[in-house]
Amino acid sequence: MDLNIAKHQNDNQIYVQVAGEIDAYTATKLREELLPLAEGKNKRITVNLKDVSYLDSTGLGVFVGLFKQLSKNEGELELVELSDRLKRLFEITGLSNIMKISANSEDGGR
Repeated sequence: MDLNIAKHQNDNQIYVQVAGEIDAYTATKLREELLPLAEGKNKRITVNLKDVSYLDSTGLGVFVGLFKQLSKNEGELELVELSDRLKRLFEITGLSNIMKISANSEDGGR
């Protein structure tokens, strides 16, 4: 399955909409799109995962890498609109304890 990524930026606030499956085949594309966004100080990246139907450990690794990069640069990552299945995955791995995960998107999903 293909992965679609749409980005909107307003100063240091970046909103990313991801749709499709995030797995070993598509994680590289996601990493290449997201990690450059974390460069620079005080970036705030919101990633909407409403339309993500599958996420494996490779995809989790992309979000861990993004979180680490943002933290190093005094930025913030927020994941929004996760399905129950994705929320559970972040809970099982303990990532929900360190990453900000919200039920709803603050800007209405753009």
